[in-house]
Amino acid sequence: MENADDLFSRLEQLNEIGTALSVESQLPVLFEKIVVAAKRITHADAGTLYLVSDDRRRLQFEIVRTDSLAIALGGTGAPMPRDKLPDLPLFLDDGSPNHAMVAVHAAVTGQTVNIADAYRAEGFDFSGTREFDLRNGYRSCSFLTVPMKDHEGEVIGILQLINAIDQRTGQLGFFSQADQRLAESLASQAAIALSNRQLIQQLEALFESFIKLINLAIDEKSPYTGGHCQRVPELTMMLAEAADAATEGPLADFKLTDKDRYELRIAALLHDCGKITTPVHIVDKATKLQTIFDRIHLIDARFEVVMRDAEIRKWKSIAEGNAPAEAERAHVDFCQKVTVDRSILHRANLGSEKMADEDVEHIHRIASEYRWTNSDGLESPFLSDDEIENLTIRAGTLTAGERETINHHIVATIRMLEQLPWPRHLKNVPEYAGGHHERMDGKGYPKGLKREEMSWQARIMGIADIFEALTAKDRPYKDGMKLSQALAILQRFSLNGHIDPALHDVFVTSEVYRRYASAFLKTHQVDR
Repeated sequence: MENADDLFSRLEQLNEIGTALSVESQLPVLFEKIVVAAKRITHADAGTLYLVSDDRRRLQFEIVRTDSLAIALGGTGAPMPRDKLPDLPLFLDDGSPNHAMVAVHAAVTGQTVNIADAYRAEGFDFSGTREFDLRNGYRSCSFLTVPMKDHEGEVIGILQLINAIDQRTGQLGFFSQADQRLAESLASQAAIALSNRQLIQQLEALFESFIKLINLAIDEKSPYTGGHCQRVPELTMMLAEAADAATEGPLADFKLTDKDRYELRIAALLHDCGKITTPVHIVDKATKLQTIFDRIHLIDARFEVVMRDAEIRKWKSIAEGNAPAEAERAHVDFCQKVTVDRSILHRANLGSEKMADEDVEHIHRIASEYRWTNSDGLESPFLSDDEIENLTIRAGTLTAGERETINHHIVATIRMLEQLPWPRHLKNVPEYAGGHHERMDGKGYPKGLKREEMSWQARIMGIADIFEALTAKDRPYKDGMKLSQALAILQRFSLNGHIDPALHDVFVTSEVYRRYASAFLKTHQVDR
């Protein structure tokens, strides 16, 4: 009869194990804990954990432990040699259940199998076990094979224990009914812990798939914005890891847990989700006059009308008796002027250079000097007020109104994210994602936060967002900057209160920019 103290001790261990399993988040470690715990409470020399495959047609080896042979495969042990330990089929070629192997039998029937001596057991094929024993000088004797069932009663795995050791004599023994009940109780707790963990992972995978779906929608709407939404998270995590590794300075106490990393990555993936509300002709505005199409071609057409009218005036002047040479010279001079003025508008439309006062005056002069006759026969201004506003944009291609529309994406991002019922470990996602356009001096948007009002994570994302935008090679309105140019701008930003200077120091001294450049920039961008 089993010692009562020993049984009570093992029950206490079972309770402790259940608690430990419920808090373990890493599946390989969870699998290992299940096997180690089962071996300990049943005094088994060896243990194996199998999982049922997703298609529910195979058993897959996950953990193998044999203390006397120092075998430790899976989990924190050596990698599982899948070629030497192939999956076990749950069904035969004719589709009938495979009852030949004891682990498979337990999986297809859902019943525990307790065998005192494998060499004497009937009804199961232990030829593989005998070969293993022969190769390794081992004697597989007692087997306790327990199915692990989830909350729906489905078998999700098999816990198999081998060779019970008699604690008084140290000899091979058999698994008692108490051992079996303890193992079944542990298997039940383990199955709940495993299914909970798998459910959490499936929900996380589903959630991340929705995030990718949003980014895919942005990508389909604007390919370069979609690329931005993929690259910023990569750069964000590179800088976050460098900040975590800092041992001195303001960031010495900044440390990230795995949950912190996951939260930051989710925020980075969602940082521009509000751009799904931004009109694509503004997001992708490559020239100043671009809307659904580039309106510079309309102005070209007007120039053609103006030149046609000039030619008509020439021939009309000659017909009225004026000197042909003088009329021709006036016509040529006018056409040359048109060519020059048209090139001025084309150059201004590109928005690739900052406009000087003289350039702006040229636009207004052209607008006032030319008139044209529209399709209704009415004389009209050569440039509309909207065209003048766009062509006189000092830098870039966006008007003040369009820039405000672009900037509204961060407001939309915050509103969208604040609508979600974030779990506790993701509660900071709206703050991290919504703060990447704030500045350290309080001149950013949308909230005008200052450095001390922002988390390190939001400041990290701010730098990642800026550096990606400077070096991006797929923008329709500019080429990606070289590293030296981007770093020079980032340096100025660190001095004028735009970005966090401590994080900028880490970005440079840890050469985060080089790792990012190696992965995402073109060769010609990576200069000294």
